Amino acid sequence: MQKNAIVPYILIMAFGIGLIFFLSLEGVGNEAEIAEEHAAEEGGGEAAEGEGGEEAASGDFDPAATAEASCVSCHGSSYEGGVGPSLVATELGQDEIEEILINGKGTMPPGLVPEENVAAMAEWVLSLE
Repeated sequence: MQKNAIVPYILIMAFGIGLIFFLSLEGVGNEAEIAEEHAAEEGGGEAAEGEGGEEAASGDFDPAATAEASCVSCHGSSYEGGVGPSLVATELGQDEIEEILINGKGTMPPGLVPEENVAAMAEWVLSLE
């Protein structure tokens, strides 16, 4: 009789493990969707740019505001790493950072920084200490 009492618990545990597995698959391969969402948020017009803080009042690009909006979720609030690697005192050069910002790398989607602002963003990343 005790054997039969254990079966429901095993079934519940198996269901829970299966549910976790299938939910984890939901996020796999969504890099393109994430990039599109970011592009849609950024391309929402002048009001969206002002709300996101990515451009200063004068219309100049603000790398710190862009990083706050797009980078902290993966690189951490102090940019010392999280899901993504640390950006602080990186060993990458200007060209390598620009390449990653344009084309993405690993789970980082491309296009998070407008191409005309990639050089300024790369310089800002290199300034982090």
